[in-house]
Amino acid sequence: MGIKIIKAGMLTTIQDLGRYGLQRYGMAVSGAMDSYALLLGNSILGNADNEAAIECTVLGPTIYFEQTQLITVAGANLSPKVDGQSLPMWKPVLIEAGSLLSFGRPNSGCRAYICFQDGLDIPELLGSRSTYSKGQVGGWNGRPLQEGDRIAFRHCYKGKDSLFRWSMDPSLYPDLSTNVIRVMDGPQLPCFESAAQKSFFSDVFTISNNSDRMGYRLTSKPLRLTEQKELLSTAVTFGSIQVPPDGNAIVLMADHPTTGGYPVIAQVATIDLPLLAQKGPNNRISFERISLDEAHDLLKKQHTQFKKLKRAIALKYEKTAYHRFEL
Repeated sequence: MGIKIIKAGMLTTIQDLGRYGLQRYGMAVSGAMDSYALLLGNSILGNADNEAAIECTVLGPTIYFEQTQLITVAGANLSPKVDGQSLPMWKPVLIEAGSLLSFGRPNSGCRAYICFQDGLDIPELLGSRSTYSKGQVGGWNGRPLQEGDRIAFRHCYKGKDSLFRWSMDPSLYPDLSTNVIRVMDGPQLPCFESAAQKSFFSDVFTISNNSDRMGYRLTSKPLRLTEQKELLSTAVTFGSIQVPPDGNAIVLMADHPTTGGYPVIAQVATIDLPLLAQKGPNNRISFERISLDEAHDLLKKQHTQFKKLKRAIALKYEKTAYHRFEL
């Protein structure tokens, strides 16, 4: 087989980069909450960008390896261990058959990604392997992983761990200690009272316990409109910040609905979505206003850096000629 789930953890799901092109039919995109961690993890293993991985939330799972495999753990530091020994992150690590991967106390962030060389043997559904739990779609039987689940590898790695004495520089990943999230003006920002607009860009917000993969509910002073009026439902996306009538903002996350009828006060810049995804309940955040051009420039720089990383990793794999698998 491949792996067996011994303990499921708090919320452990199969995720790739999401299910695109179907929002007009009401299908959520879903996918990794921290897509950049997933991209980096897959790149470290030489995988395709969109290869599915296991997303772990706060309290990670315990996984038994029935077969030897090359993996990497990316994203939040949830204290990964193999047979009780600390597992280094951001590098390819060979896990021997019979080993137990587990997680301990969260040190930074709240979502880690276990990437497997060449991926897990999970079928695509509507062009993605991502789990959309509320719709019982995709992933492993359309639900979070449970104790006793067994998932096969596509291939088993048969090379040597001595080929992988390198790791990615963690500085290529966002600093998770930062609590400032960069945003752009939303289409309904002018509809809010001037005091509310000022508060939004100066106050500190707390992520409520009533938050999930669909949306983060924020608590702060209520954000009030100049005039209460009903809006037509419009398209929303990952990072849209809506304000319902109670004045407490909601940041839409990976499992967000396809449309919304609340006013959108701001939109989180794509480059900071991973940082936001690594914040959990009771974490405090604030918002920094940037322009659309600034957001584009930041994302372009990140893409350039990511391409350089992929080229460097590809050269390492070419030199070690590690592509040896057992079907």
